[in-house]
Amino acid sequence: MKLSFENELKQSYQQLFEQFKHSRETAQPSCGLQEIGTVKSVSAGVAIVDGLPGAGFEELLLFPGNIHGIAFNIDEHEIGVIMLGDYSLLNAGDEVLRTGRVMDIAVGNDLIGRVIDPIGRALDGKGQIFSTQRMPIERPAPAIMARSPVTEPLQTGLKVLDALLPIGRGQRELIMGDRQTGKTSIAIDTILNQKGKDVTCIYCAIGQKAASVAKILATLKRHNAFDYTVVMVTEGNDPPGLDYIAPYAATTIGEFFMSSGKDVLIVYDDLTQHARSYRELSLLLRRPPGREAFPGDIFYLHSRLLERSTHLNDENGGGSLTALPIIETEEQNMSAYIPTNLISITDGQIYLSPTLFALGVLPAVDVGKSVSRVGGKAQRPGFRKVSGALKLAYAQFEELESFARFGARLDANSLLTIEHGQRIRACLKQAESRPLPVAAQIVILLALTNGLFDTISLPSINEAQTAVVAGLDSLSPPIVACLEQADSLTDDNKQQVLNMVKTVLQPFILTDPQLAHKTQPISAGTHE
Repeated sequence: MKLSFENELKQSYQQLFEQFKHSRETAQPSCGLQEIGTVKSVSAGVAIVDGLPGAGFEELLLFPGNIHGIAFNIDEHEIGVIMLGDYSLLNAGDEVLRTGRVMDIAVGNDLIGRVIDPIGRALDGKGQIFSTQRMPIERPAPAIMARSPVTEPLQTGLKVLDALLPIGRGQRELIMGDRQTGKTSIAIDTILNQKGKDVTCIYCAIGQKAASVAKILATLKRHNAFDYTVVMVTEGNDPPGLDYIAPYAATTIGEFFMSSGKDVLIVYDDLTQHARSYRELSLLLRRPPGREAFPGDIFYLHSRLLERSTHLNDENGGGSLTALPIIETEEQNMSAYIPTNLISITDGQIYLSPTLFALGVLPAVDVGKSVSRVGGKAQRPGFRKVSGALKLAYAQFEELESFARFGARLDANSLLTIEHGQRIRACLKQAESRPLPVAAQIVILLALTNGLFDTISLPSINEAQTAVVAGLDSLSPPIVACLEQADSLTDDNKQQVLNMVKTVLQPFILTDPQLAHKTQPISAGTHE
């Protein structure tokens, strides 16, 4: 019995030693070199790190607590890092690891209908976002030979823009104006108007108030715009590093859809806050200040962002990325540093006048100071037919209005010009979150250019427009289809439309047309 136990024990030991021997012979020693840095100091949104000699520019670094940062200043003995998380949790002496990659973000169709931050984390409480594909947030703009001319219009649903300041798919149109003049409202209305038009929308809020963001989200949800929209948000209490990377991350998401052959609309709200956050980070990292304390590369900050918006040719999928950057002016100063930079980068600007806003002319677009350098080539014939005469009449009205304001005596023709201009201004007014279909816009503008609203009192203009839009149902289907496509009407079809408008407007016409200008005093508002 004892001998049997010793044999079993001996056999077990032999098997164990054989396994040790086999493991020793087959084991391949692996040694990895890992750089570990140390936090020297932490301040508001930035950190100084040493001990990472191999780190590259804009490399993603990992701090304790799964906090990330971007290597921004690569000096000889230390690295200035932009923090992307709660930097208050870090202390001097904490370890820092390299990731060997640049900042990227998850992309894919799963992002549609979600609210995320620039790192890709969900903010809407609908659970984590799972996506297998990631793309760097900083990517080179498409080459010139990969682009095509802007040929398709992007309808905003706003009469003043679609007729006088058209935007094309692939264009970059700047929205600028003082605070509280309706800049965001124009961008949101444009997003709402893309419903059913196969356009994917991205709204990027940069350093906005939580209450403002909540109001915008509620508007998008109320109009079912989340079915085709991605929302990226950084709030005012977020680290400035998140404000800095937000528009680049949003553009990368847009480029994913564009490369799939889709048309994309992206709104940056707003790039003033983006520039200020970048200035804050640059000054904290001891970069030399320039004009208005902005760093010397502030132009490159926005040019490399907006150059990524374009219309790709068919060989590259044929998609487009249309950008609506928003910028805030101070005291109507369009010649300030950041506004002039963006005016020179973009393909036109929509200027919102606080004077018009105070007069109740909404949207408060100053047509004289606004321009679209590309969209006119993409404008449909139906709009082009009416826009030329409308621009000329409105410009003449604005010139005469400044004289009438000082009590100048005007002849009969000048009074008629002012009367017509007041109707143009009244017809270009539009309520918030109520974009108009193309057919409705063209019929109203066609009636306007033919003077059919001139004998209607100003207080009745809105009601008259509603009646004209309702009268579309009485037109024949071929004419309605032509209006919806914004194609040129034949003379016969045009006359049928005008006859319908005359019939609908009959109850609103003043009995004495000469009394039209007496029903409303000449506006004292000017476009200064």
